[in-house]
Amino acid sequence: MSGLLQDLNSQAFTVFGEHIKWSDLIGNLLGLGALALGWRRSVLSWPVQLLSGLVLVAAYWSADLSGGVGKQLVVIVVSVWGWLQWQRGRRGTGDLAVRFATWTERAWLVAGTAVGTVGVALLFQAYDLSWAPWQDAYLFTGTLAAMVAQGRGWVEFWFAWLAVDLVGVPLAFNSGLAFSGLIYIVYFVLVIAGMRSWWLRSRTAQQLPATILPKGATA
Repeated sequence: MSGLLQDLNSQAFTVFGEHIKWSDLIGNLLGLGALALGWRRSVLSWPVQLLSGLVLVAAYWSADLSGGVGKQLVVIVVSVWGWLQWQRGRRGTGDLAVRFATWTERAWLVAGTAVGTVGVALLFQAYDLSWAPWQDAYLFTGTLAAMVAQGRGWVEFWFAWLAVDLVGVPLAFNSGLAFSGLIYIVYFVLVIAGMRSWWLRSRTAQQLPATILPKGATA
């Protein structure tokens, strides 16, 4: 097992003087694939996301970012929950309805992220679990909030990922995970495209009486 971790955290190549680790490379490419599948509302987004989380645990462990490790453990657990949610949502018609969250749901999402960030940051500080406790804590709780929104089929899922990326990009570069920082440029493009697609899909869904879109419907 230790040999596998060493291989995953070994250097793959160098870009502009930045050393790219295999774990950082593979994990983020899988995450990119999961995001693209989420854009298409494919249930395969969740198992690919789960696999990405497993690989990125090694990357964040090597960077001494407990929040990053915790974030990926959350990704793994929530991926199982989201997988079940989307499987249930697709029963009968084979497609998934998406919508904007209500103001109450948004308030709970924002409040949960804020309270969770403070609580996790204080925990990291108390036990010296991270060299960047507040940023690390924000990534931990922000990722959880984004994945919950995705599992619920809320368009706000995309906005949540943008908010996480604003902190995640500089932290990745400062942690020696250069590929994580570079790949977020591609993530940003996918997030914008996915946001537009889900936004249009939610408008289509409002015109239908059913909670699940007919199979084969397009935005």
